[in-house]
Amino acid sequence: MKKLVIATRRSPLALWQAEHVKGALERRHPGLAVSLLAMSTRGDELLDRRLDKAGGKGLFVKELENALADGRADIAVHSMKDVPAELPDGFVLSAILEREDPRDAFVSSKWNSLEAMPEGGVVGTSSLRRAAQIAERYPGLEMRLLRGNVETRLAKLDRGEYGAVILAVAGLVRLGLAGRIRAYLDLGASLPAPGQGAIGIECRGDRADVAALISVLNHPATARCVHAERSVSRALGGSCTVPLGAYAEVVGGDLRLRALVASVDGRRIARADCQGADPSADVLAELERQGARDILAGLGH
Repeated sequence: MKKLVIATRRSPLALWQAEHVKGALERRHPGLAVSLLAMSTRGDELLDRRLDKAGGKGLFVKELENALADGRADIAVHSMKDVPAELPDGFVLSAILEREDPRDAFVSSKWNSLEAMPEGGVVGTSSLRRAAQIAERYPGLEMRLLRGNVETRLAKLDRGEYGAVILAVAGLVRLGLAGRIRAYLDLGASLPAPGQGAIGIECRGDRADVAALISVLNHPATARCVHAERSVSRALGGSCTVPLGAYAEVVGGDLRLRALVASVDGRRIARADCQGADPSADVLAELERQGARDILAGLGH
């Protein structure tokens, strides 16, 4: 291949990620010309509703997959936390890049931490997962919907619409905005979304030439962890309609996999923390033992 087209969302973070992949591919494949096809997705356009009410994570990837299907693009670059647990038939994740910091960040102009916020303080997030975990620990805070790209969310914070916002550390770092972070939420306080901090590259399953070209960017340890996290999400019907967190890390030769399922208000949370060659089944069994299916039933799943 002499040319390759990357389908990407138009948001500044998505464009940064696509440019990052473009540069990496051009360095690894001298003579390859890589261009971007920037697109607006339904997820970018529907900013007045929660994603779980508007149609879920697929709103961010459907248009990009359409571009792959009809040949306008060869690959699509995604934030892995935005990729649905089940890919449509005919598409594959051919590479997952080394993960950036997976944690959530506390950002505020007034307060240094969630603990410091007063009763009734307003915290903005678009994530049911983040909202449930914060509500469990800080029931006196008000969780309020916050949509839009990173810059839009920070602008709303700066206008005083929120006392604080919770954002992914990785996005802030990639956009050069790490200086806005007041506190890093530890994994016990806010378990990340499956795939958080990792960039994934999707292509059509029948494009072996493309898969071979981008396989040089795959980071095996990150890919192993992200696939384990996604397997938990898939087994539990994971989407943005479920407050679900999962995070895996390589420990020795094993995987340590932590996961949780919560009610929206954070009053019920099932947690699991297991280690082994493939601890996914053990994690699912522990979550079920703690009532995960009842929690999911309460969510309408």
